Formats: sequence, C-alpha cells, structure tokens
Amino acid sequence: MMAASLLLRRDKKSTAAHLKAELNRTDNSSGVHQLQELLDSVFNPERPAGDTGALEWCKCLLAGGEVFEEFCKTVRSYDNATLCGLVWTANFVAYRCRTCGISPCMSLCAECFNNGDHTGHDFNMFRSQAGGACDCGDSNVMRESGFCRRHRSKTGTNVPSVPRDLLLMSEMVLPRFIIYIIQYLRDGYSEPDPVSDRDLQKVLQKLEPQISFLEELTKMGGAMRTVLTKILTNQQSYKDLTMGQEENVHAKKNYDKYLSALKSSGLVSSDEKNVSGVIELAAGAGALSILGAAAGDPVESSVEDDQDGSQGVGQRKRVKLSSSTKDPSIMDVLKHKCFLEELLFWTIKYEFPQKMVTFLLNMLPDQDYKISFTRTFVQHYAFIMKTLMKSHESDTMSNRIVHISVQLFSNEELARHVTEECQLLDIMVTVLLYMMESCLVKSELQDEENNRHVVVNCGEALLKNNTYWPLVSDFINILSHQSVAKKFLEDQSLLMLWMSFVSFFQGMNLNKREVNEHVEFESQTYYAAFAAELEACAQPMWGLLTHCKVKETQEYTKTVVRYCLETLQIWFDSVNFVDEPAPHQVSFHLPLHRYYAMFLSKAVKCQGLDLDSLLPDQEMLMKIMIHPLQIQASLSEIHSNMWVRNGLQIKGQAMTYVQSHFCNSMIDPDIYLLQICASRLDPDYFISSVFERFKVVDLLTMASQHQNAVLDPEHERPMLEGALTFLVLLLSLRIHLGMADDDILRAEMVSQLCMNDRTHSALLDLIPENPNPKSGIVPGSSSFEAMLSAVADFKAPVFEPGGAMQQGMYTPKAEVWEKEFDPIMVILRTVYRRDVQTAMDRYAAFLKESGFFSGNPWPPYKERTPLHPCYKGLARLLHCKTLHIVLFTLLYKISMDHQNMSEHVLCMVLYLIELGLDNVLQEEPEEEEPCIEEHCHDSWFPGTNLLSNLHHVINFVRVRVPETAPEVKREPPASTSTDSSSFAQNSGTAQVFSLVAERRRKFQEIINRSSGEASQTVRPKSSATKWIPHGSTPQLTTAILEIQESMISLLIKLHHKLSAKQNSFCPPWIEDPEAFVRLDSVKYSHGDGISAIERILTKAALRTRQNKRCIQEICMKISPPVPPKRNGPADKKTMDKEERRQKARERQQKLLAEFASRQKSFMETAMDVESPDADVAMDLGSSEQQDSEILYDCVICGQSGPSTEDRPTGLVVLLQASSVLGHRCKSTEPKKLPTSDEEHIYPVDTCAATHDVRLTTLQRFFNDSSCLQSVSIGWEGGVYVQTCGHTLHIDCHKSYMESLRNDQVLQGFSVDKGEFTCPLCRQFANSVLPCYPGRGVEKAPCQTPSNKNLPVLVKEVEDLQEQLGTFSSETNLSREMESVIKDIKNTTQKKYMDYSKNPGSPDNDFLFMYSVARTNLELELVHRGGDLCCGGASAAAKRSCLNQLFHVLAMHMRLYSIDSAYNPWTRLTQLTQKRDSHVCNDERPEVPLLFRDVPSLLIIFVLTMPQPLHKEHFTCIVKVLYTLQYIHAIAALSVKFSAEERLAWKNSGALKKHTSDAEKSWEVLLSHGISELSKGNRFYEVATEEISMISSSIWSPQSIEYALQQFCLPFLRISSLLQHHLFGDDLPSCLSEEEFPVLANCLGILTSAFQPSNQLHSASCLDWSVSAFEIISQWCSEVTEFADINAEHAVTLVVQDPHWTAPHLLHLPENYNTIFQYYHRKACTFCNKVPKDPALCLVCGTFVCLKGLCCKQQNCCECVLHSQHCGAATGIFLLINASVIIIIRGHRFCLWGAVYLDAHGEEDRDLRRGKPLYLCEERYKVLEQQWVSHTFDHINKRWGPHYNGL
Repeated sequence: MMAASLLLRRDKKSTAAHLKAELNRTDNSSGVHQLQELLDSVFNPERPAGDTGALEWCKCLLAGGEVFEEFCKTVRSYDNATLCGLVWTANFVAYRCRTCGISPCMSLCAECFNNGDHTGHDFNMFRSQAGGACDCGDSNVMRESGFCRRHRSKTGTNVPSVPRDLLLMSEMVLPRFIIYIIQYLRDGYSEPDPVSDRDLQKVLQKLEPQISFLEELTKMGGAMRTVLTKILTNQQSYKDLTMGQEENVHAKKNYDKYLSALKSSGLVSSDEKNVSGVIELAAGAGALSILGAAAGDPVESSVEDDQDGSQGVGQRKRVKLSSSTKDPSIMDVLKHKCFLEELLFWTIKYEFPQKMVTFLLNMLPDQDYKISFTRTFVQHYAFIMKTLMKSHESDTMSNRIVHISVQLFSNEELARHVTEECQLLDIMVTVLLYMMESCLVKSELQDEENNRHVVVNCGEALLKNNTYWPLVSDFINILSHQSVAKKFLEDQSLLMLWMSFVSFFQGMNLNKREVNEHVEFESQTYYAAFAAELEACAQPMWGLLTHCKVKETQEYTKTVVRYCLETLQIWFDSVNFVDEPAPHQVSFHLPLHRYYAMFLSKAVKCQGLDLDSLLPDQEMLMKIMIHPLQIQASLSEIHSNMWVRNGLQIKGQAMTYVQSHFCNSMIDPDIYLLQICASRLDPDYFISSVFERFKVVDLLTMASQHQNAVLDPEHERPMLEGALTFLVLLLSLRIHLGMADDDILRAEMVSQLCMNDRTHSALLDLIPENPNPKSGIVPGSSSFEAMLSAVADFKAPVFEPGGAMQQGMYTPKAEVWEKEFDPIMVILRTVYRRDVQTAMDRYAAFLKESGFFSGNPWPPYKERTPLHPCYKGLARLLHCKTLHIVLFTLLYKISMDHQNMSEHVLCMVLYLIELGLDNVLQEEPEEEEPCIEEHCHDSWFPGTNLLSNLHHVINFVRVRVPETAPEVKREPPASTSTDSSSFAQNSGTAQVFSLVAERRRKFQEIINRSSGEASQTVRPKSSATKWIPHGSTPQLTTAILEIQESMISLLIKLHHKLSAKQNSFCPPWIEDPEAFVRLDSVKYSHGDGISAIERILTKAALRTRQNKRCIQEICMKISPPVPPKRNGPADKKTMDKEERRQKARERQQKLLAEFASRQKSFMETAMDVESPDADVAMDLGSSEQQDSEILYDCVICGQSGPSTEDRPTGLVVLLQASSVLGHRCKSTEPKKLPTSDEEHIYPVDTCAATHDVRLTTLQRFFNDSSCLQSVSIGWEGGVYVQTCGHTLHIDCHKSYMESLRNDQVLQGFSVDKGEFTCPLCRQFANSVLPCYPGRGVEKAPCQTPSNKNLPVLVKEVEDLQEQLGTFSSETNLSREMESVIKDIKNTTQKKYMDYSKNPGSPDNDFLFMYSVARTNLELELVHRGGDLCCGGASAAAKRSCLNQLFHVLAMHMRLYSIDSAYNPWTRLTQLTQKRDSHVCNDERPEVPLLFRDVPSLLIIFVLTMPQPLHKEHFTCIVKVLYTLQYIHAIAALSVKFSAEERLAWKNSGALKKHTSDAEKSWEVLLSHGISELSKGNRFYEVATEEISMISSSIWSPQSIEYALQQFCLPFLRISSLLQHHLFGDDLPSCLSEEEFPVLANCLGILTSAFQPSNQLHSASCLDWSVSAFEIISQWCSEVTEFADINAEHAVTLVVQDPHWTAPHLLHLPENYNTIFQYYHRKACTFCNKVPKDPALCLVCGTFVCLKGLCCKQQNCCECVLHSQHCGAATGIFLLINASVIIIIRGHRFCLWGAVYLDAHGEEDRDLRRGKPLYLCEERYKVLEQQWVSHTFDHINKRWGPHYNGL
C-alpha cells in the first residue's frame, strides 16, 4: 500500500503519465502492480458514492497524462461505426419513413433524416413515447437507399487501426470502475424490507456522475465501445473481481446482499417449490389438464428432473403451468457470469433508471455487444416482468423496457437467434401465463354453481393499467418475423399453452342484465377488457395470420384450427353448456371463437383448403353458434333500451364492439362464424333460433293481439327490427365470403363517406385496418389513395362566414351515391345509431338534387357479389319454410295495420324477399309441379323454393288469441289445443306450426343423427311448455282466421296502401309482354316502398311464368280490393294518426317559414352591412328632417325616444388598445420570419418607432407643451372604438350589468371589468358611449357657396376658439361622458399615455384625447384599403360611432383652453411681428409650423371649437391647413432635389412670380420656398449630403405635381372622413387617379368645378387668407433659425413621409418543417434554456417561452408580457410544437386554429400525425384580416381566462 499512498500524493496527471509509461514496457509487472494498488485505494467502496475524487482519477488515468477532452477527440478519430445508433428518450422528435423501412419500428434522428433523401416518400415526424434509437446505417431495419450521407459510405473501411497504447489504460482501469459502480448498487439495495422508491432514487442520485461518465464513454465511438464490450462480457475478470474479495468485510457484506437479491429473481420463489399446491382450484379440466395431457406428446413427458413433475395433472395450481415448458430454467433463480449480466440485473432492480438504459443502448452499435446483450436480456426476461408487476411506476418502467426490447427484437436475425438458442418464445408465453395467473377469478358464465372455467378479472391493476403491455408488445414484435412465427406455429406444446392463455379471456367481463333497479355503481372495467382482448389476443392472432397466406402454410392453419376446437370443447364443458344460453347474460369477449373464425377465413381465402375438412360435427356447430348469436341479440336489446338499468357503460360496450379499431377483430369474425353455421346447419333450425334469441317469437302470429312472455310491448318493435336487420346483414355481408381486399376497402370507404364527409385522417382512422401494427399492411398505402380518389371528391378547406375553420374534406362522388351506397354496410359500421339516419338524409338530398327521386327514399337494395362456393349453403336460409311463414305473417300484419309494425320492418321483409329472388337455389326444377293436397298437411307451403311459395294462397289459419281479441267469434272455443304462437292451415286435419316446437324437433333430429341412432325420437314434450305464459290473465282460446291471400296478393295490397289509391299497381308488362325487355332498372333502384314492391313483383314475374300469371290475375280483378275490415279502434287510430301527422307537418312548415322570414328581417336590422338604408335607429348618419331629434331604440326595454340630458342613451361599444397602426412599414413586402441564425428582423422602420423618434427629437429642442400638440400618439396602444350599432338607455345598461354580476353562470368574459355582450346581437362589448342630444348629424349640400369670404370666416373661427367651454351643471349625460373617458383611459397602459416631461401635465391628457380621434380615423382608412376610392358609407360607417366619440372627446377637450399667445391658428392666418428676441433664453421655442403634423392640428381645431360646428367653419379650417400642408410638401420635396435642380427651379419660378395667379402656381411657390429656406446656410448643405445617395432621378413638372399630390393626400383623406362623420356627407367613389380632385372637390377647397378630362394642379386648390409669400417666408424663417443650430434634425423633421403601407403579419415559409427544425431546439434569448413550449409572435417574430416559469416577470408569463409590449395586450402566437395559433386579448385567450395544413387540407394539432404541413395562404389572410380589423373578439367564440399563465 506504500506505493499507492505515494502515487496518491503526486499530481494526478503526472501519475497517469508515469503509469502509462510503465505499462508500455515489455515487462510491465511492476506497472500492473502499482496500478492495482492505486485502484484499490481510489475505488474503495467504503467511501461515500457522492465523492467525485474517484471519477477524477479515472478520467486522468484513462487519458494517460493528456487532457481528457483531447483524449476523447483522439479516440473519436478512430471511430469505425457504420451505424448512427443515437439513443433518445421520451419526447424526442424523430422520423419514420415507411418507404425506406423494412421493420415498421424503424426510426431516424432528425439529422440523419434531413441528410438523407426522402422526397416523395411516405414519412412522418413523431414525438417518441418511450424513447428509441436511430437506425440509420442498419440494413436489417431499413433500405440502404434511405441512409444519410454520413452512414451511406462504409465509414468503417478507411479508419486507421487503433494504436495499442491508446486504450491500454482503459482496459486496465475500467473493469475496476465498473465493479466500483456495482458495489454501490449492491450496497444501496436492502432486500428483506421492501425498499421504498425514494431510497432507490437516492442511491441513483449519488451515482449520477459515475453513470453519466459511462454514457460519455460510449459516445466516444467504435473503438471505446469495443473495449467496453470486452470488459462487460469477460467472464474471468468478473469472477476474479466479484468473488475474490472475501477478505474485505465491506465487499463481503455487499456480496451477501447481492445473493439475497438474487434469491427472489426466479418466477417461483424457492420456498414455493416444495409446497404441493399453492392455489387449489376445483379439480378438473382447467387450462392445466390441457397442458399435461396434450395428446401424449413425447416432449411433454420428458420434463427433466423437475421435482414437480410428479404432481397430478388434475390439481390446478398457480405455478403449475411451468410443468409443461421445455426448460425449467425459465422459472429458476438467475446466475450471473459477467459484468453485463449483473449490470442489467441491477438496472432491473432499480426499475430501469434512464441513464442506465441509455448507457446499455448506446453500446448497441457494437455487434458483439448486441448479441451478448440480447441474450442477457432474454435470460432476465422473466425477472423483468416480475419486477414490472410489483412496480409502483409501471408506466415509466414499461416505456423503458420497450425502449430496450424494440431495439433488440425488431431485428429478425437476432430474434431468430435468441428464439433458437434461448427459448425466447417459451419464456414469453410462460411469463404471460404467469402474469395473467395472478388475476384469475371463477367465471360466472352459463352455470354459476358448477362452472370450472377461470377468467381474468378486469378490475385488477394488471389489466386496468395495461401493465402487460410491454410483454405483449414484444411478443407481437417477434411474431412479425416469419422465421420466428413459423417456429411458434410448429411447436405444438407452445400452441396449446397459447390457447390456454387465450381461454383466460374467453367470457371475461360478464354483463348481467339488471331487471329491477338501476345498478348502484357503474363499473368501467370494460375498457380494460376490450384493450386486453385486442392487444393480448387479437394482435398476436393477426401477427400469425400474416404468415398463413400461401398454400405451403396449410398445415399451420390446420393445427391452429384443431387446437381452437379442442380448447372450445373444453370451454363448453367447463362452463357446463348444453344447448340454451343462460338468460340475461352477455360477454362481448369470445377470443377462441374469433381465432377459429379468422383461421377458417384465411384457410379458404388464401390457402385453398376445403372448409368442410376444418368444421366439427353439427352438434358442435350448434354450440359454437349460440354465443356469437347471443351477442347480436344483446346488441339489439341494448339499443332497444332493455339494459338501461345497467347504466351507460353497457352502451359503451356495444359501441366499442363495432368501433373501427375493434370491429375486424370482434363483430366481423362473429358474423362470419354465424354465416358458416348458417350455411351448414338446418335452415329452419337456424331461423327459428334467431327469432327465439331475439325474443320475438310470440309476436309472429296472425292474430291482432298476443302475449309475449319475455318482452315488454314497447321493446317488441325494436327487437323485431333488430332480428330482421340481423338476418339481412347475415345474408348480405360478403367481407369474408369471397370479396377481394380492394372491394372490401372500397365498401368500407363508401360506407364511412356516406355517413359524413370525412377528413383524410379520420378516414384512415375509421377504416378497419389489420390491427396488428407489425403486420406490414400500412394504412395510407397506395391502394388507399387510389381508392379514395376513385370514390370521393376533395372539398378544399373553406371558411364559413362565422369564421369557423373547415378542414379539407372528402365527399362521395355522385355515381357512388347512385350505384354503391350500401345501407347494410352502413348499419354494420355505425357506432352511433343516428349515423344511419344521417346517411339516409344525405342520400335523400342527393336523389333530390340529381332529380332521381324527390320523396322520402327507402334504403336502396344493392346486388351482392356471388358467394364463394364453400358458402353456397348460406342461400338456403332464404329458401326455408320457416322464413317464408315469418315473411308471410309480417306482410299480413302490416297490411292489417297490427300494432308494433313499422316501415323499417316492411323494408327489411322486402329486402329478404328480394335477396331470395336474387339467390335462387339451383337444385329446384324450373317448372313447379302443381300443388298436391297431400303435401300441404304438415305446413303452409308446398316446398322450400321462394319462387313457388310467393304465389301460394293460404286460406285459413288457426291461431291462439286472448278471449278478448276481436277475432274470437262468440262460439264455444274449438277443442284443439295448440302451442302458444301457431299457424295452421284449415285443411282436413287441423295441424299447427310452432316456431319453437319446430326448432326443438330439428335440434333433436340433429343430435340423434350425430349420435348415430336411426330411429327418430319425438321431441320432448317438456320444452314446449316453456313458452306458454304462466298465469296470464285473459284465457287463450283458438280462433280460425280466413286469410285467402298469397304473398304476391299481399304485396299488391301493400302497394295500394302505400300509394293511397286503388289499382295503383299496373305495370306495363301486364298487357304488353314485350315491355319486359325494356325494363328501366334505374327507375326502380332509387325510391320508396312503392318502387321496392314494384321491383320485387317485376323480378318475381321475370323469374317464373306462374308468378307473372298470378300477378296478372290479381290486377285483372279490377273490382277494387276491399280494404281490410277495420275491426278495432286501434286501426282507426292508425289512419287518423297518418292524417294528423300530415297536418302537423304542414303546420310545422308554415311556422318554420314564418320564423325564417322573421329571422331574416332581424338579421337585416341588426347585422346589416349591405343595405345602408335599412333602419333609421341603426343608421346614425341617416337623413333626418333638419329639426327633428334622432330617436334611439333601447334594446333592453324596447322603448324608442331621443337621448336627453337626464336619461341619456348610449351606443354599445368595445374599446380596445391597438398597436396595429404602429406595425405598418414603408416597404410593400411584409417582413420575413427568420428561419436561420443569419436572418433578423429590425423594428426601426415601423410607424411606431418613427413617430417615437420624431416626438423625442422635438422634445429635445422645443417647448414641451407645443411639442405635445404637434404630433399624434396612439400608433402603439391607441384606443380603437367599435360598435355593433345597437343602443340602450344607460340606466337600463346598469341594471343589465347588475343582473350579469349576480348570474354566476360561467361566462367567457369578466363582468367586473365592465365586459358584457350586446343584449340583442350578443357581440362582445365593454362600454357604452353616450349619444349627444340634438338633431344628430347636420346635413348640408356639398357645394353650398358660402357668401362670406375666407378672411371673415377665419376671424369667426378665431372668435369661436376664444370662447370658453360653457358647461351646464352636473347632469347625467356629463357624468356618463366623464365615465366613458375614464374607460377609454383604462383601456390602454399608462406608458402609452405619458409622453410629457412634466408628469401629470394637462397637455398629456390633451394629446391623448385628440390622438384617440386620430387613431380611429386612421384605422378606418386602413379598413377601407388605405384610400377613399371606394367611397360610399362603407361597411364600417354603417356601424360607426365616430360622431358620438367626437362629441365625448370634444366635451372633454374644451376643458383645456389654448393660450391665445400659443394658438397655432393665429400663426397660420396672421403675419406676426418678430417676437422680441430678448425673451429669457431658457424658455424653449415653439415648434415651427412646418414641423407640425397637419392632420393633428385639424383634429385639435375641430375638437376645441364649440359643438355643433358649422360646415362653413370646418371648410375654412381645412382650407387654411391645406395651405400649410402644401408648403410642407414643397419644403420636403425641395430637399430631395440636387443642388443644380434646386437652382434651376428657383430661377424658373421666380420669373412667373408677378403673374396674376402666382399664389396658385406650384412653380412660383416652390421657387419662393427654396429661396426662403436657402437663407439658412446650413439647411440645404446637410440635405444635399443625405439625399445625394437616394435620388438620382430627374424631376419633371409631372413628377413634381404627382409628388405634391401624394404628399397632401393623407391630409385630404383624414379631412374627408372627418367631414363624412361630422356632417354625414357621402364619400363619392372614384378611380385611384382621380382621388385627389374628387376629395378636394368634396371638401370644398376646389373652387372651380372639376372636369375629369383636364389635368388638375394641386396648387389651384390653395386659398390664402393673407399674402402667400409673406406667410411662407414667416413659416420658413422658423425652420432656418432652427437649422442654423441643428441642420441634420431640421432636415429629418421636414422630410417626414406621411405614407405607410397596410399593416401585415410576418411572411411565413411555405413548409412548416423549416420553422419547426429551427425553433423547436432553439434556446430562449432571455433564460438561455430550450423552452418546453416554444412560441413565436407572428407580428414581430419574437421567440418566447409559453407558460415558462423561467421567464416570468411581475407574475406574468412571457407570452402575456410580450402581448402587452408588442400589441398593447393583443398577441398572435404560433405554438411551435403544436402548429396552432393562439390569440391573447387582454385577460383572455383562445385557440384560433392552424394556418399550416397537410396535403389533404387538414390541421395537425400537436403534430400528432407528423405529416408535412404547408402554409394555407387563405387562412393566413383571414388571420391577418381579423387582426387588422380588430374582430378577434367577435369571430372567435371559445375564450377563456389565461390568469397571466401563458
């Protein structure tokens, strides 16, 4: 130890270098010795695990004196791996390409996927559930064409070989490091007391750095992995290091712990082994007797020295199952031979810690390791599952297990290897059995007392939590390999075991019908039961079936079928089943039946086997038939509400049974099995069984009244419909009877599309695929797409006016409706019964549209494909007397209007008759012999052929009826006693026919035949009594009915009845035999009952001459057939009922029409946009008489009246802060969203930023109060006011708000914040804007020539401004106006209102008020498309509230009088003398007029003048301001000239200065402006420097005129809008070239009338009140004074361009993947972590963490904060991981939908399907439009509060 302590003291690096040198010598013994001593002390297990010293030493030693990072690099350079093998954990985004995959589990990491070429492939992106690994480079799992560039070239070939000394230290040190870890794992585990999860977690936490280090090593590439593999699998070093440390006490203690942990690792604990029977279940043929006595198979008896071998077979013990497996070691305690084995053992014990799993998986690219690890995994398999069953975290653990196993078992080579070498299959089946054995209970099916069958208990956690999932998943995975599946199918003992496993599920989750009261507790175990049958039974079955596709595999099928039958027989015996199912019981789970059915189907369809060779005897078939038939009857009972007392869950079961994921493993095999039974059993027996199961036997009597012993009257009709529908289904379905796969797919698709238009993904989901995911049949395959385009048309995603987003839908083509709509298939596939009705409604709509049929159609009859020869016997059902008697009886009952008959019953009866006509049995001779009397003794009909029975007349029938029935003639009852529901022909001997009796007789015959007795025994009397109702009140008596009808005559009668007129049936072929040839099939194929009967009679006549003759005779008896006697009030009722129904229908139509017209008129008044003249109350700009006051309707109290001072009326308005205007830019192209690190968005050029800079600049140099009147704010956070146009009394509104406050219903809005919905149109609102009393809008004709000249008006305006605001004392109105101002201020944030340098200055308020007006005017301009060319009262104007808003703002602004010294009006209209220059210099100057924003001045003037304003004064203000705007334009333009141009224009204008209209000539004014501004030396110098870069164009007079007009246009637009709202003037529409003159004309500044033909000069609109040149000089001097000090700023302030393009959202890339790949791994700039839910602002492109606590500030999450900062509380965010958009509006948010859709026009929320997504331009435009028009609140309905948590 001395050496070690010396080494420890030295510095680690030099020690490592020294040891490496020592070891590299030829004689390295001293080095080895030194190293061992050092390691002994470094890796001392007694030191605490958290001590990282050992790890540091380890790193240094490995690197041998180098820096560890350098060492890693060097090792990596020798990486020879050709596989990627990147391991990922849950939630990682990976790809799966079905085109390149060989195994369906194949997956690729994003890097390999993007570097490979998968264009046009069928791939999808997915979020890993359990974790996985990249398969790139592994040709066992995927095709080489799909490898990425890196793994395509065989990298391993050109890598140099590893120098020996590089990894020498690793080989020496790592074994000690690994045993060091193992020691800790042993130490942390204490066996006897159950270890709590927390303790295990603690141990793992301490070991975290060490395990991470191992993981790091695996990432160094192939060279290091080879070393690790050697160490992990070396048995010798394991032996030396683990066993040879007995002298170390600590190590010894750990070793004992390890041994005790091992003890419990077998499936059978050692103490159990000698106990004779752990669980004693009743002796007898349980699953075990199968195992023991498996046909004396020699393999079974050669159980090696298993001490349990002697145990008797009859006793069933829990663990006894192991006795038959070949290898007892499966159950035994584990033994470990190398590090790898023990590491895996501890990984399992510690319940699969993620780091360990990742380490073990990272090693897989090493082939040797892969094989060893797979073996080790299989060896521990039983132990893994045992641990899983005990685990508390079984979900997490399941995922981790599958994460490993899927990597191992997806590889066919490996799977085959371990199946052969390690008995993988035996292990799996045994473990599955062991698992299920833990939750078996006694079955209660059939015979509760003597039942010996055991089933799984679905309430157990094992089933409820799907704990068996990893095991079953692995089992399915290995069965997907052909070589493994063949092994399984060849191994008979395994098959026997498997069948006994399947029988545990047979009859599980039994339902017993509650007859008396409702169940107290609805159990939800059915979820577990259906999942278990699907996953544990059906999926392995489908897996096996995929390998039984060809003739060569016949033997396998025969074996499986044989075992199925044996197991079924055992099952029948153990549940004690004879021939009657127990009443009121049903289990939907019959996996044995379904195995049998599916293998039969495959045998006939694919392997050419003869069906009969695989079928059992008749008796067995009868037994097999009973339970599936019971399920069909129960389905009908459940839908008839007979099971309501069992709660909703029973409906859930009935729905799940037919649901698309389950149907082809459940209902389809059941129906197929019944079809087989029906084709092989006696048809009469089968038919009577069906009616008996459906409990409607008693109903099938000719009598008008009957008693049903087993059904309540209200259930009779639905049950009869159910029975008939089932028969039609049974006879029509061809899914397993010879349909080709493509036809099946087509039929499935058509039936789904007929129920509803479907999206592509919904269709994929609804069409039953082979449910085994590993079967290789992939949904979305090419046949699917081809079929879809053949049967359906694509409807592109559209928008409904309500803003609802629609997905891309597929809808059936017309010819599909016409020829392929199959109601039978629809009935089979509907989960909700209402879908059948929907399909019929859609069908009716199609017929109406295309003109085939306008009435109410019946389900169309569809010709079926011919039966496969094996199943020909099925058609015999249609030709048996029992069915014909039932059909005859029902036709008679319907024609006589008996109760409980319905249209559906008739429809199904006709369907059955038609099926019979179409499936004629061949054996019958074509000509019928005449009916001989003797044949008729025993029954109604002469033979079994439907064709001859159709025209057979039945004269008398004897029936049993209650004495009270109308049929009983009051005479002594006949002495003959018969069965309860009976039919007899009144021939010489009164023989009677009874369904039940008939069924018994047949049953007896079959039994006797099979038991080989020739003598025909008479059926036992006892069974008949069963159906006689006991103690029923009225006595039954026999009556004889005179019938005298045949089926044909009944059909003709029904035809008359349906068409409601006599002799209605008169087909052309009765007179004209030739007409047969010309029969029009289309006419008959769509229609109602009438056409169905016509079609049937025509077919009957076509088939035989006799039927034709019979029909002709009946029709010739022109004497109108007497309608059946109305023998009871019941019948009269039916007739009246029909009439009443008709009348009710007419009444309803009338009401509906009236309602519709009312609704229409409401819509016009309330919502109208199109017709501006609809309603005075809405149209606030309506042309009222000058003197009358405006009347308002209050939508709450309904009264109409004017708005007054004490009872003001208000408009319902929504106030919202908006930054839309601020996001406008100069460029017409929207900004692009950055999708790489090189791209950026710069916000400096936005409107808000520019205005901000301008205001700040002004405030630097000028008087603050004057600055705040020179610009507008509100570009960001401005308040926008919009209304729905409805008015209400303000006091009514207050009481309405009170009622909302007390109403605690969950509203989508917050009443406390003043939010409500308009009581009339339900539009969202949050304030009420008071209407100013008075005459409303003053309407003056546009061109009233004012006789006052301009200077007079200017003086008047000035005087009006001097007037102080006069206010009447406090009134209700003024109070309301105050409160609405408060609301407006509260709408936006404080930072958007405070611009003054002196806080709380009134100027601030003043600025904010007039800016609100500006914001609303500007936004209206934006909504009108940025100009006023469209004119007219636009959509917005109809509901505009600007007039009211101006009144409120004006009233508020009149509180601030403008100091006359500073009043800009005087500076605009008077020449002032130079102010004394000796004013104190510390006071800053006023803002020069040429720096002021002219529209702002306009609004200030209008709002500060007394209201209402006169039109002439308004025009005067506009004229004066236009002159300022014009000179502003000239100044701005002159800056853009080059110095030479400036000189030229200055001189050319000066020449014209003395002409008469010099003041109205732009040339003169331009020249004057230039000369004035040149007086400041610096102004143009700076300008020239700046501009010379920009403009190189030559200015012509035309371009100058155009530029001046463009500069003035924004001012004219604002003025015209203002005039339109104040005075109600209409805006004329015009072309965009004419906009300037038209607006000038409209505003009255254009003096001469404008002729479109001549070119207008903008200067001709000028009207000067004082000398133009002097006032211009005055304005320019203000600028030059400032320019002398600050020329740069002077230029920028003059040049501002008033034009902005419309606001846009960011331009998004076409493909969503571009966004996803860049942003989903991107770190947040604020917290530098990768967000869990990243989001993007679509307005400015900021990247934020949704819901991220990391970026929370002031209790607000980042998205909410950003929405306040960027959109004044409106945010539009794209959620990267979900592809959807959320909108944040104030304190609420909503999910808007997606703008990225897949190729089929569908959203993919949460990227669940992972298909490529593309930008849908239309949707994006709608989103943008809603943003710009501020209509999110109105269009999106699902809002919820976000509590600042987004």
